[in-house]
Amino acid sequence: MRTFEKSTKLSDVCYDIRGRVLEQARRMEEEGHRILKLNIGNPAPFGFEAPDDILKDVIHQLPDAQGYTDAKGIYAARVAVMQYYQQMRVGPLHLDNIFIGNGVSELIVMAMQALLDDGDEVLLPAPDYPLWTAAVRLAGGTPVHYRCDEQAGWFPDIADMEKKVTSRTKAVVLINPNNPTGAVYSPALLNDVVTLARKHQLMLFSDEIYDKIIYDGQQHHCIASMAEDLVCCTLGGLSKNYRVAGFRVGWLVVTGALNRAKGYLDGLNMLASMRMCANVPCQHAIQTALGGYQSIDDLVKPEGRLCRQRDIAFEGLNAIDGISCVKPSGAMYCFARVDTKRYKVENDELLMLDILEREKILLVHGSAFNLQDGCYFRVVFLPHETQLRGAMDQLAHYFSHFQPVTA
Repeated sequence: MRTFEKSTKLSDVCYDIRGRVLEQARRMEEEGHRILKLNIGNPAPFGFEAPDDILKDVIHQLPDAQGYTDAKGIYAARVAVMQYYQQMRVGPLHLDNIFIGNGVSELIVMAMQALLDDGDEVLLPAPDYPLWTAAVRLAGGTPVHYRCDEQAGWFPDIADMEKKVTSRTKAVVLINPNNPTGAVYSPALLNDVVTLARKHQLMLFSDEIYDKIIYDGQQHHCIASMAEDLVCCTLGGLSKNYRVAGFRVGWLVVTGALNRAKGYLDGLNMLASMRMCANVPCQHAIQTALGGYQSIDDLVKPEGRLCRQRDIAFEGLNAIDGISCVKPSGAMYCFARVDTKRYKVENDELLMLDILEREKILLVHGSAFNLQDGCYFRVVFLPHETQLRGAMDQLAHYFSHFQPVTA
């Protein structure tokens, strides 16, 4: 009897954030257990609702959102994105080089499919947002992970990045603010990356989906504003800053030395046309979101809800003997290290499964973010303060009674 297996193109593609640990959590929920899901940055279940103006505008536009649009997106949305980056002194900017997508995730896959031939290499951070690694592999490319240094606040190690450039390297990817570490990169670091990309004639990709979720008075800097002589692709969207993750609204902006990217832009145009267009009703949220009141600012200031919860998670994790965490300057995650001398952990995924089984908390192991050294886990700090403090107490309880976990 003939059987049908998954394509060999998927052999090395994985997305462990939604992998074995999540499957176990689903089984436990079916058995009646309540699971606290701290595995993905999904604001809505924790009471972070979209601004009313965005919802009203999408509803108002529904009667006119029933057909396909331009493959790149509706005019008003692309103009709003262009004006957004003009304020950051990014250029040159052209509407034809702005692509609206069904979230940044779709655009990451498109961006890599348009660029890579089999065997081409892309420099990616370790730890990374694993969709980048998966997208490179799916496009036939080879992901090459450069080290981000925990002792330097999780900033990329430029020397390590330099060592990993080869004749096949085509691009370098930054995630800033970073997921999973919460690092926000300085202008000096970004200039070092630009210098490296210029030296080796690399494209720059910058995933900036958390560019408004910044704490402690720090500032996000868009690397495209420093790289007008390079080909730079900046990705952003509404899902995190405006709490509309389910709307699936993102954008890809190509700037810089566009005369060197005509073929690449042709590829993006082809891929955009093949999927007809992005979600039309939710494209109408972009202009209102980017041009309206920025309610995210209230959430990230010192007395704001997100900032308070960041502090609770950071302090709670560091209070656990053998657990340490660099204070995140952005995004909505803490990336915690487990002292493997204090706790005998052979497999970080099994550790997450054990925490899930014993404490009913769903977390993501560090190796899911393509970090193979050490033992880490990511905590989403979106729950309300009382619930989050309870989760920190549960984790402290777990590690105070830790028993080695084996396969």
